Amino acid sequence: MTTYDTVRPILAEIDRVLSRVSEAEVTALCDAILSARRIVVYGLGREGLAMRSFAMRLMHLGFDASVVFDMTTPPVGPSDLFLVSCGPGYLSTVEALTGVARRAGASVLMLTAQPQAPLPQQADRLVCLPAQTMVEAEASSSAQAMGSAFEQALWILLDALVPRLQAATGQSADDLRRRHTNLE
Repeated sequence: MTTYDTVRPILAEIDRVLSRVSEAEVTALCDAILSARRIVVYGLGREGLAMRSFAMRLMHLGFDASVVFDMTTPPVGPSDLFLVSCGPGYLSTVEALTGVARRAGASVLMLTAQPQAPLPQQADRLVCLPAQTMVEAEASSSAQAMGSAFEQALWILLDALVPRLQAATGQSADDLRRRHTNLE
């Protein structure tokens, strides 16, 4: 078996997942980002890496964006967006942080594969990515390990929002480049 033979079904799986994401939910996500005073993102593990990557792109787009637990993350409050990934539908850290954000008056938008779970139901808005997470690994038809399908779909979905947000904010490629770090 070649690498390409392994990659093709993975790409097909991600395509199936993303084709089932609600356009209305994605539009609501973009609207929430565009109207937020500041955006604070969070995710654990590989989901967290995707969320951190998205925070970087939001900063490149000129948004006030940060990542929970970074030393420079400001407090959240009214008009702020807490954008959190919780693929399996429940993680105790996500539950705690969601509660803090809600009590502070921030809006909560959760990306999840389990929109009917109790924790996602507490969010103001949801985006469902119908992909395997670690929770349903035994019942899934995915050939990938653990939550890889969800994590990959999350990363691609968030990256796909960048050109959409770029157009909505009138940002050029040069605008984004000017905000890229020069401390490399």
